[in-house]
Amino acid sequence: MKLAFVLDQLDSIKIDKDSSFAMMCEAASRGHQLFVMQQEDLAWKNGETIGNSSALELTGHTDIGSHWHKNIGTDEEVPLQEFDAVLMRKDPPFDMEYIYSTYLLELAESQGVRVINSPRGIRDHNEKFSIARFPQFIAPTLVTRQEHLIRKFLNEYDDIVLKPLDGMGGAGVFRVHGADHNISVIIETLTHYGTRTIMAQRYIPEITQGDKRILLIAGEPVPYMLARIPKPGESRGNLSAGGLGVAQRLTGRDRVIAEALGPYLRDQGLMLVGLDVIGDYLTEINVTSPTCMLEITNQTDFNVAGMMIDAIEKMV
Repeated sequence: MKLAFVLDQLDSIKIDKDSSFAMMCEAASRGHQLFVMQQEDLAWKNGETIGNSSALELTGHTDIGSHWHKNIGTDEEVPLQEFDAVLMRKDPPFDMEYIYSTYLLELAESQGVRVINSPRGIRDHNEKFSIARFPQFIAPTLVTRQEHLIRKFLNEYDDIVLKPLDGMGGAGVFRVHGADHNISVIIETLTHYGTRTIMAQRYIPEITQGDKRILLIAGEPVPYMLARIPKPGESRGNLSAGGLGVAQRLTGRDRVIAEALGPYLRDQGLMLVGLDVIGDYLTEINVTSPTCMLEITNQTDFNVAGMMIDAIEKMV
């Protein structure tokens, strides 16, 4: 297969934890050809979506700081139809440029290009807000930009979490108590004085046991998840915020959530999804560039990237 990855700059890839790198290594080991491009390389020209792509070869080095790729060919303008699959793996922020990229990829998809994940699926499923489609699995949640509603929610639950709808890696997430003297400034900052919608959720104490990342591939759950356990004094489990990742088997409740959401998300064209679960509650549905493949594989020997490439091969 010829696989094209739409990525951030290659120098920013962290090969000890990047799932795109894991998928590239697995695909290369099976003899598939790899190509890379950045978001700005996508364009619409002469009735089709094109990309300035470069062929990519891997060196086989996996040590941090090593030169993991080589022989990147000269950028070549290529119609996306020439690839067997295009993997959209650009990290958030999910801004207007991201949306424009999904428009370009959706046009390519309409001409037969296999795009993973589906551009429409990505647009339709905000990673924070889309949990509202599954109210039976979530903790008490409010989505608003109105300060009085947030204060009323805080008065009801006393201990809540506030977060932007377009963030990643725990950025901009605040835990707020009823007696917090900084409530006003936190609300003003997150909502930009009532001009930006945010999410409020009741604080889930089980975060101390880990913010669980459950991966779904083609609607099927990976049998292990990564519990991201917050460091002392921290209420965020994100690895980028210093959380410790511990691979564990899915619990019964984890499977109930994963098996309920899996078929729906697959039918939306979302082949790779990362569910975030704290305790018994679904908190996020990650569809842009879900990660944690390498951490799970390294701790369990279950080849998560292999499961993903199997799914792509089956699709193609």
